[in-house]
Amino acid sequence: MTRRYFLESALLAQGWAQGALVSVSDDGRITAIDTPSTHRAAPSGAENIAGFVVPGMANAHSHAFQRAMAGNTEFRLSARDSFWTWRQAMYTLANRIEAEDLQILATQLFIEMLKSGYTSVAEFHYLHRQSNGDLYPGANGLWDAIGAAATAAGIGLTFLPTLYQASDFGAQPLKSEQRRFAMDTEFFLRAVESRVGAERRHAPATLRTGAAFHSLRAVPPRALREATLALRNIDATLPVHIHVAEQLQEVQACKLATGRRPIELLLDSGLLTQYWCLVHATHATVQELQGIVAAAATVCVSISTEANLGDGLFDASRFLKLGGRVCVGSDSQSTVCPAEELRWMEYQQRLRKKRRAVLAGKTEPHVGTRLWRDAAQHGAQAIGQPAAAIAVGQRADWLVLDATHPSMAGATAQTALDHLLFAGGSAAIRDVMVAGRWVIRDHHHAAEDHLRGRFAQVMGQYRAP
Repeated sequence: MTRRYFLESALLAQGWAQGALVSVSDDGRITAIDTPSTHRAAPSGAENIAGFVVPGMANAHSHAFQRAMAGNTEFRLSARDSFWTWRQAMYTLANRIEAEDLQILATQLFIEMLKSGYTSVAEFHYLHRQSNGDLYPGANGLWDAIGAAATAAGIGLTFLPTLYQASDFGAQPLKSEQRRFAMDTEFFLRAVESRVGAERRHAPATLRTGAAFHSLRAVPPRALREATLALRNIDATLPVHIHVAEQLQEVQACKLATGRRPIELLLDSGLLTQYWCLVHATHATVQELQGIVAAAATVCVSISTEANLGDGLFDASRFLKLGGRVCVGSDSQSTVCPAEELRWMEYQQRLRKKRRAVLAGKTEPHVGTRLWRDAAQHGAQAIGQPAAAIAVGQRADWLVLDATHPSMAGATAQTALDHLLFAGGSAAIRDVMVAGRWVIRDHHHAAEDHLRGRFAQVMGQYRAP
């Protein structure tokens, strides 16, 4: 049965529209948009949606288990604390967490994502084994926990089983604290192929399988090439993600081991396509940025995590001028808010260049509109989900901003996303739809009250010592 919605003010693919009658099919796809609508109000049988309606955001990079670390690592152990010391705390958590706790953490996290404006998420998942390092004898409980959490929350999910084989460049053997991450190439490919096959037969409209390589440290070049070519045979459009050039130490180690920088090494491999997403790319040269643009690959930045870990600043201004495709993610979950990621993408450039409105476009002077629209479009590309915009053929993944909320006071359609990013507008996200189904109504998720106590209990188990 087709449902109809009358959007009083909506950011469509072609721009803002006042009064749009949108038809949505049972599988959550937009089948028709009548605009400018001949109706001044919702016609009979159509649901009226007041406020500003904007496309939901894709979270292109998430490690759900790290939600248990949020707020628990913000103290100094030494004057030389860094990403590398934080990583030891992450390993400790990774070796303690079990499937039941992971499902509770992920469900809570995914609800938080929905409330903040993320309507789909790419879960970059490298927890593969039992805590003793053995494979699961049957279904993988850790993988299933992520899928069950996404279903309970109602968020779109691109699951990225992640290949992890080495502790450092030169195919160094995994360390004991990395034993849960281990996966050989053949097992990895079989697992991805099995999931893709099952989805082709029957899968919810919100589910997609992709693949990831943890990093060039963790996947030797020969395995990277072998797996990439095999993945193309499984599904030529499969989303493929990789951490790359996040830390200077990583760049230096790659140069020492291979004679080339990490992104340079990837570009020279000839493997990059529009289906690849490079996560972080913090320390990229101009030539490397140009190469990413030429390959039509996306870059996912997570400013909150990159700042939290002291990674450095991605050159967003240069990349966008080159025609680069940028999306955002919550990564380590230190912040779960796309508006904050985009705000700080702009603020980093303002601080660097000592100017304002640095990332506004030639055809879009409003920074909020330009960044939100582009990140939604390129995030959908990165995670392989049909939710890039409010347009025919796309999934009905929508946010409704309450025009009466104080943070939206004085906003017009043209400035609504400026308010969302720069005036605390995240609090105005009143309702959230995923695939034509309301999952947040009046700021509330149906599962949140029941979940709260269980989540608090799990967090108590993993509190900082």
